[in-house]
Amino acid sequence: QRQLVESGGGSVQAGGSLRLSCLAQRFSASSACMGWFRQAPGKEREEVAHISAETSTVYTFIDDSVKGRFTISRDNAKNTVYLQMNSLKPEDTARYYCAARFTWCGTGKWTISDFRDWGQGTQVTVSS
Repeated sequence: QRQLVESGGGSVQAGGSLRLSCLAQRFSASSACMGWFRQAPGKEREEVAHISAETSTVYTFIDDSVKGRFTISRDNAKNTVYLQMNSLKPEDTARYYCAARFTWCGTGKWTISDFRDWGQGTQVTVSS
């Protein structure tokens, strides 16, 4: 059974940085479209970033709300996808989830129904 295990969340002050990790278990992260979503209290879960499977062209998506501050990357040797979050703002406070899909990834924004496998999430809290 495929599993995704997130880590790296925590509490930081505005302007700080965190790096979230998503370890893929029982499948290769390089073979999937790997995404990061977040859900703030009272809000819907929305996609923040994704990185496509390791093919001749790797596509990435970064949501406009975090563009220039967040980056997504993958370490195939560690079977892990990362979300580097810099210049954090209080509005970035949310639970962050890693997700995987095994079809086309592209560069557009996906919704939660487009991803099949999910981790349990990791909490990020940014104080002002």
